[in-house]
Amino acid sequence: MSNSSSITQFFLLAFMDTRKELQLLHFWLFLGIYLAALLGNGLIIAAVACDHLLHTPMYFFLLNLSVLDLGTISTTVPKSVANSLWDTRAISFSGCAAQVFWFLFLVVAEYCLLTIMAYDRYVAICKPLHYGTLLGSRACVHMAAAAWGSGFLTAVLHTASTFSIPLCQGNALDQFFCEIPQILKLSCSHSYIREVGLLVVTTFLFLGCFIFIVLSYVQIFRAVLRIPSEQGRHKAFSTCLRHLAMVSLFISTGTFAYVKPPSTSSTSLDLVVAVLYSVLPPTVNPLIYSVRNQELKDALRKLIRRFSTAGDSAPSSAKDSQRML
Repeated sequence: MSNSSSITQFFLLAFMDTRKELQLLHFWLFLGIYLAALLGNGLIIAAVACDHLLHTPMYFFLLNLSVLDLGTISTTVPKSVANSLWDTRAISFSGCAAQVFWFLFLVVAEYCLLTIMAYDRYVAICKPLHYGTLLGSRACVHMAAAAWGSGFLTAVLHTASTFSIPLCQGNALDQFFCEIPQILKLSCSHSYIREVGLLVVTTFLFLGCFIFIVLSYVQIFRAVLRIPSEQGRHKAFSTCLRHLAMVSLFISTGTFAYVKPPSTSSTSLDLVVAVLYSVLPPTVNPLIYSVRNQELKDALRKLIRRFSTAGDSAPSSAKDSQRML
């Protein structure tokens, strides 16, 4: 028996019982996923920042989404990869609290931003004449700031509530990162009710955002059906459905992980759900928003061409310098 004041570290026990070969597979798999997420989101950030043609509300929100995705996956995966590489499972108490705070901060902000992006598409398709008025530069900055601020406030409340709960069931977490439901399993009897209540309230807010997204897309679909071109309708539908699929996966897995009672859970199921809502979206989002986006593809080509030109000019300038000498 122990309490939270005497705990100095936690142990992340996910993948602990696997053989050495499977631990190496986990290391290379998570490392590959992390590098793919870094590359995809980094390219989007660079393309939007460097191409003035992409300085529009839609791409401004996409840039924010990529920054949040990078932060989200960087909060959880590197520590898990390092633990697999060095064959350790320990994370300090302060490190666990920081991981909970940053993960919640970035995830909540990302979900709020996805709601704003649905509103952006609604205004662009259903009210195109009012797009410049409703989504001016100042309005976009205010909405993005509201998303980041909502994430910060939610993270502060949940982190403070979770780590003020007495822990009487040891310090072992059946997960690859510090997750609130896993920490609640360690709490003393009935001492987690306050945090569960806070989680339920947050879940209802998430569901409210999801309903807003669905209603926005219902209006978008109605407008798209009136497009005379079949190719235009197909393109709009495919983009909307991919976005809705990722939002649905994000909210369903996150809600399942955080709302179910801590006592009724399976270790393997919890692990799969955690991967689905914490690792998959940051990796897949760059593909979703760039596969059929010709403007973004053109910006990426120009960016790559600019770097390749700069790389070719450097050796030639060095050769010129040698000739002058």
